[in-house]
Amino acid sequence: MSILRRIQNDQSPLDQASQGNESNGILPHSNPVVPQRRPVTPDRTSTDTYQDLKNRVQNKLLSTLDTSMDVTKIAEVRRTIQELFEQILNEENIVLSRNERSRMFEQIAAEILGFGPLQALLEDDSVTEVMVNGAKNIYIERRGKISRAPISFENNEHVMRIIERIVAPLGRRVDESSPFVDARLPDGSRVNAIIPPLSLVGPVITIRKFARNPITVEQLIQFGTLTPEAIQLLDACVKARLNIIISGGTGSGKTTLLNVLSSFIPGDERIVTVENAAELQLRQDHVVTLESRPANIEGRGEITIRQLVTNTLRMRPDRIIVGEVRDDAALDMLQAMNTGHDGSMTTAHSNSPRDTLARLETMVMMAGMDLPIRAIREQVASAIDVIVHQERMRDGTRKVVNITEIAGMEGDVVTMTDIYVFEQTGIENGKIIGRLRPTGLRPRFYEKIEAAGIHLPPALWGMGARR
Repeated sequence: MSILRRIQNDQSPLDQASQGNESNGILPHSNPVVPQRRPVTPDRTSTDTYQDLKNRVQNKLLSTLDTSMDVTKIAEVRRTIQELFEQILNEENIVLSRNERSRMFEQIAAEILGFGPLQALLEDDSVTEVMVNGAKNIYIERRGKISRAPISFENNEHVMRIIERIVAPLGRRVDESSPFVDARLPDGSRVNAIIPPLSLVGPVITIRKFARNPITVEQLIQFGTLTPEAIQLLDACVKARLNIIISGGTGSGKTTLLNVLSSFIPGDERIVTVENAAELQLRQDHVVTLESRPANIEGRGEITIRQLVTNTLRMRPDRIIVGEVRDDAALDMLQAMNTGHDGSMTTAHSNSPRDTLARLETMVMMAGMDLPIRAIREQVASAIDVIVHQERMRDGTRKVVNITEIAGMEGDVVTMTDIYVFEQTGIENGKIIGRLRPTGLRPRFYEKIEAAGIHLPPALWGMGARR
């Protein structure tokens, strides 16, 4: 992929106007005569002047780069950029302090190879979420707390160029006719972008980062998200092929938990995943990843989650994992669970396990099948075995607060039994203190676990366990 083809379209009209070399008859690889400029001293304090200098050096560097270089070879291209960067500073007698020189090089490299001002935040493992509210307001989340980042874009056009760089490799677009988009970064991090006229503060980008190394079971226990006993139970549920829904609010850690639970699936099973933007990080070998597709500029070619779920039934799956059900695809997911595809998993937005069932009913009715409410609830009660509900607590931590069994129907009501419940015991130094504890009830699905040859200790249900 050509660097110039990738970057030249990313430059504002002002940047492009400043590149007059070719119109002056100077070829990109020649060394034009540059008028002598006053050296830039280390005590420079004007941001505007620094930005102008950076743009000038960046434009000259771009005009000097070999157009045939492969931008995917990051290390090689970065070395070349650094050599040319040092050469340009020397040719133009630009004097910078070591810190300013390093800062300018990193910014230019990020513009060419990465995602501009966001690159440093994306490389910072302590940052879990990045929120861009227009060009000058950027916020980050660290350890569950939001703070303002000390960086900014040049202008809204600069933000738009970065959005285009994110979505273009995925074959997606964002413009006035399609002013919002879901996408992902190469590492799987989830991206949402929405632009004017829908956004009144300028282009908005929200990036939910994925850990460079997938979160492990041990880390979930260390973070206090789950207890070893709850992990042992969920491991048995997955291996016994129970159907599981992970519910919770936005940012509660549903996808992370889904990744961890999916790691319990035996390696000899065929897994098919269905997502809006592929972000699951399954570690098994036999995984088929499907991703929905929005309509093209002519309004045609859309492939929905529902269509993909239907197609998975013809792909001989042992497990179907849907990243999230949020619409009429819920009906097809429930039917898949009820027609021999046991062990399926998905996530859903909700405020509690009971609310999860209500949302499923609503999403099934969106399919327009005009089913009676009792028939829908029977489908739900028959299909789902376990709901694992997770919350983002007031102190920023994520914790599983319910592991709930769907026990069946009583009249027109789906009955539920809490097997584990988070018990808060206090707050210490702003941190919530508590533990996910068994309720003392042994679930009915334990018969399925035993039928799979898995035997769990009675202590897993708590002292005095009863039916």
